Amino acid sequence: MAVYAAIFKDIKMPGYIGKPILMRGLKHIKLGRRVRIFPNARFEVHGNGEIDIREDVSIGQGFHITSQGSLVVNSGTVISGNVVVTNIDHDYEDISVPVLLQRHIVRKTKIGKNCFIGFGAVIQAGTELGDHCVVGANSVVRGHYPDYTVVAGVPAKVIKVYDHSMKKWVSAL
Repeated sequence: MAVYAAIFKDIKMPGYIGKPILMRGLKHIKLGRRVRIFPNARFEVHGNGEIDIREDVSIGQGFHITSQGSLVVNSGTVISGNVVVTNIDHDYEDISVPVLLQRHIVRKTKIGKNCFIGFGAVIQAGTELGDHCVVGANSVVRGHYPDYTVVAGVPAKVIKVYDHSMKKWVSAL
């Protein structure tokens, strides 16, 4: 971690970064205390984007995150392996131009405190997860989800909510 201190925008100790596949735009990435990033991560920051991963976050192997705007992962969150998080969409409106050459559409993406994101989930541009959200494995998530919800599926929808009076998770279906 000490080696990274000179090249990241901000990095707090202690923490762990396994061998990454790619790290682009390190001067625009902040990592809080006790952030654990397991091997084969891919971090990409484009233009004036920024990635801010707050303290006590654990990120599984094969994580891929891309940002061209502000992208925040709040404290206490657990992200399982092979998860993708982005705030970038590719425009595809002009069929005379390859999609890769069209503009990026940047939408605010934020993951709340103490969330759990299951294996293989995709958190798309424009997603805002509230605090204590749980995302099911292999879910494709886009939208705004309130605190204390479980979302799952393709596309993801709210399947459970936490009932504070009963002190348990209940079906939202």
